[in-house]
Amino acid sequence: MTKEEFVKIAGSLPHQPGCYKYYAANNELLYVGKAKDLRKRVGSYFNKTVDNYKTRRLVTLIATIDYTVTNTEHDAFLLENSLIKHYQPRFNIDLKDDKSYPYIVIKKEAFPRVFLTRRLIKDGSEYLGPFTGVARVRELLEMIRHNIPLRTCSLNLSPANIAKGKFKVCLEYHLGNCKGPCEGFQSIEDYAINLQQVRHILKGNAGEAIKFLKEEMTGYATNMQFEKAEILRQKIEALQKYQSRSTVVNPRLGNVDVACILGDEGNAFVNYMMVSNGSIIYAKTIQIEKKVDEQDDEVLSIALDRLRETFSSQAREVIVPMIVDVADPEVIVTVPKAGDKKNLLDLAFKNAEVFMADVRKRDTLLLGTVAKENKMEVLEQLQDALQLTDLPVHIECFDNSNFQGAYPVAAMVCFRNGVPSKKDYRHFHIKTVEGINDFASMSEIVYRRYKRLRDEEQPFPQLVVIDGGKGQLSAAMDSITKLGLEGRMTLVGLAKKEESIFFPGDNEPLQLSYDDPAHLLIRRIRDEVHRFGITFHRDARSKGTIKNELETIPGIGEKTATDLLQEFRSVKNIKTLTERELTRIVGASKAVIVWNYFNGNKDETAE
Repeated sequence: MTKEEFVKIAGSLPHQPGCYKYYAANNELLYVGKAKDLRKRVGSYFNKTVDNYKTRRLVTLIATIDYTVTNTEHDAFLLENSLIKHYQPRFNIDLKDDKSYPYIVIKKEAFPRVFLTRRLIKDGSEYLGPFTGVARVRELLEMIRHNIPLRTCSLNLSPANIAKGKFKVCLEYHLGNCKGPCEGFQSIEDYAINLQQVRHILKGNAGEAIKFLKEEMTGYATNMQFEKAEILRQKIEALQKYQSRSTVVNPRLGNVDVACILGDEGNAFVNYMMVSNGSIIYAKTIQIEKKVDEQDDEVLSIALDRLRETFSSQAREVIVPMIVDVADPEVIVTVPKAGDKKNLLDLAFKNAEVFMADVRKRDTLLLGTVAKENKMEVLEQLQDALQLTDLPVHIECFDNSNFQGAYPVAAMVCFRNGVPSKKDYRHFHIKTVEGINDFASMSEIVYRRYKRLRDEEQPFPQLVVIDGGKGQLSAAMDSITKLGLEGRMTLVGLAKKEESIFFPGDNEPLQLSYDDPAHLLIRRIRDEVHRFGITFHRDARSKGTIKNELETIPGIGEKTATDLLQEFRSVKNIKTLTERELTRIVGASKAVIVWNYFNGNKDETAE
């Protein structure tokens, strides 16, 4: 839409708050915005010179303009947020996060189990979280397991089954980690009290759990049961140590959320911290690509609202560096000038700065829209580190993609001038190797790749990276030798664990500094071939081209196999599980089938 075309309709726009919507000629919703004055805000896109390229591009695509009047600017914010979530217009900032956050679930069942999950199922269970890292969840669960007696088995502890005496207590009971509800040694009411202490801990209020244990310890001491009192004293001490490791700001702050924003014309970095009872329990920084010329307060408003929703925040106060809109009108917005709240905000800025610096460092080294001379500088450092004859402007990397017991496939990625050249990526179905043999598979794909380049007289890369150690590198070199291409390119192997760099024939690897730019580039290329290989493998599975070993078991379908792999990550791990552990995920009948498939012949072998 041109300025002249807009002038013809400008008079129909009211001087009132509301939301405006820009549509393309094909009726695609391009952008949603809010305004205190609709006519002035929409007119600003056409009546002033726009410096931002994306905004100029948006204006050229606008065919029609629609709007909705609201009573207040706050109502406009709520409507804007709702429309963006629903339609996800391509010129609005996108806050989608493809990460599946871990939760702790209190299962809806008799004597509820407490465990980690990434799947939210509407079965009436209670989900606590999400948490920003699985390591923290496992640490929490381990601490709870040692201090709050709960069952960890997957038995069906219905009143009828317990009354029939179907179960016997296990080792966890004798260790003091469970009170034996399976034999009726613990009532549902007493178990519920323990669950309440778990909720306190998971919500950052370990003090309530400590208070409860102290009362119980005092009762044992009064009754001269000093051994039991001593056990509780040790648990109280462990909880106090755990509580002291949290980032405690000031208990008087109570429950608040903290958010800040940093960035430039193209990107924004928002740090969000959730404070519960004066302790920081969650902290996360996200990167947001700005689509048009959004102001920081607009981006922070939307980001804060989404993050509070994601992390189920109930805080009645948010601490921010500027006045922003929030969805809940009862929430207090605080812009602190000094004191503990200002210290919290400074900490948020510090985290955002570290995250932003890390992203820019990675972009400068290899990925982003950076100056060509910077990319060349990294390649020169790589040439020097590996003592290459030529500057490695063309690098290829290979990886065998054997996932979760599946049939083998492989992938190759290509980097030109330090950045991915996706049109040159290749994937391979292994044709000549029976079963899973990484060395033979590597030999095959390297041979096929460079035989084709040789036959078609295409240029060879200066550097070839083999994802693997000396064995896979040796297999790749065998193919290069068969093709008569020695000296035409340099091959190196990147060991998976130590990330050492091997050269053919060398006994000792080259160990570059972990943050060395050359090492970072090689790791980036290795990570890219992993990503590309995994994507290819998943696509092949979805089309039915390959199956994992679980799907070959009679009576086990794709859904059951997928559920097991999502929970236990690999077929190798599944082979080590007991029937009870399998039952927790797929039920008793399927568990028996899977367990018998992997373990049914062990007794015969033993004989």
